[in-house]
Amino acid sequence: MAAHEEIVKIEELYRICEVARRLCVGPFSVARIIARPFLGRYPDYERTARRHDYSVSPPDKTLLDHLLAAGVPTYGIGKIQDIFNGCGVENSTRTSSNAEGMNVLLEHIRTVPPGAFVFTNLVDFDMKYGHRNDAVGYARALEEFDAFLPQLLGALKRTDLLLLTADHGCDPTDVSTDHTREYVPILGYSPSFDRGLELAQRESFNDVARTIADIFGVTALIRGTSFAEEIVKGCRI
Repeated sequence: MAAHEEIVKIEELYRICEVARRLCVGPFSVARIIARPFLGRYPDYERTARRHDYSVSPPDKTLLDHLLAAGVPTYGIGKIQDIFNGCGVENSTRTSSNAEGMNVLLEHIRTVPPGAFVFTNLVDFDMKYGHRNDAVGYARALEEFDAFLPQLLGALKRTDLLLLTADHGCDPTDVSTDHTREYVPILGYSPSFDRGLELAQRESFNDVARTIADIFGVTALIRGTSFAEEIVKGCRI
């Protein structure tokens, strides 16, 4: 649901989406109703930061649910709360940009209790640049994240593990504005690593969830192949 904020007030747009969410249920339920407010004048429209997703709950328990049931505190940053409809997300912080998301993540690393799971989504890569075919903006966002990385890595404790990946491709030079199908990277880092390892091509996103479950000692997940052993091989004894 896209609407100009100066014509349709944000509260009204949210109300429309809430009505749509109640209607779009049943065996062919729409996974997400998305409020997409924007500003500007034709043809220079720009999406604003007040996007809001209205999701259906996952059909089964996810990694987040199993972690929470095992006593692991879970933190969602960005639109994680929206994507999972709050399921398994104990603590949530909404953010309006990559920069805010990165700063909130840095603060969480410094303040959350040991043994917690922090799940962050940086929305600008997808919403502002990938879907808008803005290759220059995308490149600048990557440069911004690269400049932030030293702070992030410097804040990690020896027992922390950072995993960087994406949920889909979103090539800003593609002819369409849709998600694209290239493979996405997965990079892992911990201050305890003393050498690099090749994780190889994975079969499924389930591998990431299964690995995180193994690290936290959660055995409920049955899908995916864990690469936790490979991570341990890269750590100092």
